[in-house]
Amino acid sequence: MNKFKVIGLMSGTSLDGTDLAACEFTQDHQWHFHICHARTVPYPEKWRVALSSVHDGSALQLAQLHKEYGHYLGRLVKDFMAETGFGAELVASHGHTIFHQPQSGLTFQLGEGSAIAAECGIAVACDFRSADVAMGGQGAPLVPAGDRLLFPGYDYCLNLGGFANISYESEGRRIAHDISPCNMALNAFSAFSGFPYDENGEIARSGAIIDELSDAFNDLEFYRLLPPKSLGREWFHQHFLPLADIYRNRPADVLRTLCEHIATQVSLAILPGKQGKLLITGGGAHNTFLVRRIEHLCNQQLIVPDAILVDFKEALIFAFLGVLRLTGQVNVLCSVTGSAKDHTAGALYLSC
Repeated sequence: MNKFKVIGLMSGTSLDGTDLAACEFTQDHQWHFHICHARTVPYPEKWRVALSSVHDGSALQLAQLHKEYGHYLGRLVKDFMAETGFGAELVASHGHTIFHQPQSGLTFQLGEGSAIAAECGIAVACDFRSADVAMGGQGAPLVPAGDRLLFPGYDYCLNLGGFANISYESEGRRIAHDISPCNMALNAFSAFSGFPYDENGEIARSGAIIDELSDAFNDLEFYRLLPPKSLGREWFHQHFLPLADIYRNRPADVLRTLCEHIATQVSLAILPGKQGKLLITGGGAHNTFLVRRIEHLCNQQLIVPDAILVDFKEALIFAFLGVLRLTGQVNVLCSVTGSAKDHTAGALYLSC
């Protein structure tokens, strides 16, 4: 039985830090995984500022940061392996999304793979989205390929990250798409209450739904589109955030409205009449108020796993996408992204 030892790297839109997951994968009649070690390294202020402002810089600044961030990630991996004693043969890096505009044929994840490999001395798989966008796809979401093979016992896999997204099987095809903003929006308005996030949804619980804002959210064109579809930071800042920003003096009410909006859109993403097990992961799974609203509206058996899987499932799956890339197996599904065909994506840099 082949065993693959991989470190998955994930940096989300919330800029909390870099997730590192040291994972083992084996395969008999199906794939099995074990997260051996996992940690989140918070971003130093230098990197929080750099990553949040790079969109407004020059092409030269972007190229320099791409290289420097790759070296930074490589050093994180090297230190992580030294601390844990985990002997990885591959690093699979999501990178940090800077631009995602598939309608313009553009997606860019920061973190040069050659720089990562130079620092940690092992092979690196990265840039998993570009090939799909080049073939007319959304370049997202990519996690559903892992959902299908690693979590076959669940009818739905729901991730509550910066954006909420879902994947499930329908008539032999994997279907997946982004649903709505999630933590990106919740954290933005928690900040107006003086907190980095709304712990357990307590602030939202104290608020009241703003009907006009709820209607404005639900009337956005994105919600009328059929899958495949995906969201990006640009859409959030251009179309979503301005609707709520006029209520910034009522953060509790905005948070309550956001929770109801997310739960409503999740319920609309569930297949009519298909009840089953719904696995919830991502940072939003810690928001008990939001999870209860989803449970109330969805009428599914909700399963929130242990904290390690909640927080590191995306890093786990990108580690797995790296295994599939290394072994030449399909790791991007056209039924999910809308590209021309299923394919094996990712740039591969051999150990330095």
